[in-house]
Amino acid sequence: MNRSAPSASERDGREFGRESRRDRSAVAVTAEFAVTANPKAETRADEGMHHPGPPRFVAVGDEVELAPREPDPAATYTWTVAAAPAESSAAVGDDPVEYFTPDEPGRYVLALGAPDGRHELTVRAFPGGLAPASEAPSYPQSGATETTVDEAAAGTSGDAGDGSGRADGTDDAPADPDGGGRPRLALSTTVTDDAVVVECDPQPHPDGTETAADLEVAFLLDDRDDLDREDARIAEGELTVPLDALSDRARVHAVAVGRHGYSVPDAVDVRRDEEVAVDVHRPYDPPAWAEDSVIYEVYVRTFPGQGSDPAAESGVFGAIRERLDYIEGLGVDALWLTPVLENDDAPHGYNVTDFFALADDLGTRAEYERLVQAAHDREIRVLFDLVCNHSARAHPYYQAAVSDPSNEYREWYEWRGPAEPETYFDWELIANFDFSHLPVRRHLLDAVDEWAPLVDGFRCDMAWAVPDAFWREVHDRLKARDAEFLLLDETIPYIPDFQAGLFDVHFDSTTYAALRRVGNGEPARAVLDAVEDRARSGFPDHAGFMLYAENHDETRYLVECGRPAAEAALGALFTLPGAPMVYAGQEFGQRGKRDDLAWDHADESLREHVRRLAALRRERPALATAAALDRVDYEVREGWDDRVVAFRRTVEAPADAAGDDREAEDAVVVVLNFGAEPATVAVDAAAGETDLLTDEPVDDSAGLRVDSVAVVPAASPGARR
Repeated sequence: MNRSAPSASERDGREFGRESRRDRSAVAVTAEFAVTANPKAETRADEGMHHPGPPRFVAVGDEVELAPREPDPAATYTWTVAAAPAESSAAVGDDPVEYFTPDEPGRYVLALGAPDGRHELTVRAFPGGLAPASEAPSYPQSGATETTVDEAAAGTSGDAGDGSGRADGTDDAPADPDGGGRPRLALSTTVTDDAVVVECDPQPHPDGTETAADLEVAFLLDDRDDLDREDARIAEGELTVPLDALSDRARVHAVAVGRHGYSVPDAVDVRRDEEVAVDVHRPYDPPAWAEDSVIYEVYVRTFPGQGSDPAAESGVFGAIRERLDYIEGLGVDALWLTPVLENDDAPHGYNVTDFFALADDLGTRAEYERLVQAAHDREIRVLFDLVCNHSARAHPYYQAAVSDPSNEYREWYEWRGPAEPETYFDWELIANFDFSHLPVRRHLLDAVDEWAPLVDGFRCDMAWAVPDAFWREVHDRLKARDAEFLLLDETIPYIPDFQAGLFDVHFDSTTYAALRRVGNGEPARAVLDAVEDRARSGFPDHAGFMLYAENHDETRYLVECGRPAAEAALGALFTLPGAPMVYAGQEFGQRGKRDDLAWDHADESLREHVRRLAALRRERPALATAAALDRVDYEVREGWDDRVVAFRRTVEAPADAAGDDREAEDAVVVVLNFGAEPATVAVDAAAGETDLLTDEPVDDSAGLRVDSVAVVPAASPGARR
């Protein structure tokens, strides 16, 4: 399924101190934690199976979902507000899943009483004007209030405990006239002989006048870890923990804070084993294999093709397995299969009737596992399409709920009326689950546990419609077992905060939309604007993206925009930063988005175009996701100016690199032509005369001759053609 998400209202985080970029005096992390009621009389479980997870950063007025992890529907759970700013009247209710709304800036501690003990969750609330969705944020200039070192640690000045040295204005104060938006942040870690040092790299919004020096950083320690806060210190933009104070684990969370908001949180996870070795992990980075994977989507029921009868032959799973050599030959690294679970017979499979059984019309579990193993034998990973927002109305639990309002399953669903369930977009065949009901969460977590061991990742359907806290639990649950497991979210438009411990890679719906607009006549430079919008939206540099031009919900790009533009769009997918996705049939000119694939009528030249793009991407380091993307000067000397865009991709070897290390250095110029006729383009940064994609000469006296895509070596910076 694929629909636009409504505006996010939840921006889920405990701060023990903020480091001002203007005042870098050391801040001891001490008194701030004395806010817990009688802390010495309370026992905190080490991690606790029911602990609600990492601390939250939010803004005043944002709703924070509070839910026990690993829920036992038969157990008793209670929430209390253990600490809050002096002026706050925010409270929680009596249910196992509660919704807490901070009403004053500052630090809150929520306590969960669970069968395995008492757990604390810190929530750090910034002024409401700093909310990520705010159109008129407000954050006054520093210096309005002086804050001593002790006050910063104790949280007794400024905005009731932020330790920043700033006084907060009212939420409806006018926006700062300098423009800009959310800052960004990345954490790094250095292990010295006697300490672990967490360093921060705050980055201002690319369109604003703020600088990195204007930004402040708010650090949080994780409530789940057994780290004595008195041993952690902040100075010179760094948080330092002595090795002799580190037990088995310490997780550090942080955001950058500016006049226009706070960043997507980043985190580092420091672990120490029994031999005293220290290992540092970045839990919010995508798996390395996923960042540059070529993903191939299979709409399972029509993939076998026209005239096939999978039921009478090898079954759908068998038919897909038999095409794996072909898929491998395209250069595919990951196979995304649309839903394979039992459903209400809608061919797309998203209306699930049994979350623990495979659909009978696709094949048996043994056949599915055989398909997955065959893919693994070819080093192709498999993604399972996970549906959590809803069930089919044909699901037996829904049928029981709608037929008898007193039935136990009535509480599993949200309702508009006595016989009408809540749903999105007036879809008539599904019913939304109620995630405030613990049996729902338990059921879906059990489904996650059922299928995750078989595959390499989940494509998460309608991710925006499921509570953030649930996805955080899924993320941590799966990563604890396999750090390389991929979580790919379908969220349109994308949500930057989903990078912070919810998902690894995101549908790049912004670039998708730009490709569609360009295919329909908008200037081609819009594709570069779209990629740059990632940073403007607030995504950190380590965020992962899946690039696509079509999928099972969209009209085929070739049908809407024509063959020349379709070739250029494929070129964009394979040469821009991100993991390119090809929807089965896109590579050979399939025209129906969900029709039986016309294998016998394939456009071989288009298919070869895809093969070459995938091979070149694999061969050239400059086309990898991590390579730099830069605009270049170019002139269209023949053809339509607005149908062409050129850019440079670069990987630079470290300044001190030598020998083999220098071989990683690479630079190319890419020219995309979305027009119906070839274009001649003069590009200052181009240095080669041979197209690396086709191995044919493309240079003439006027420039590069480009049909749809050309990739040539790049000149050194400053050179001109």
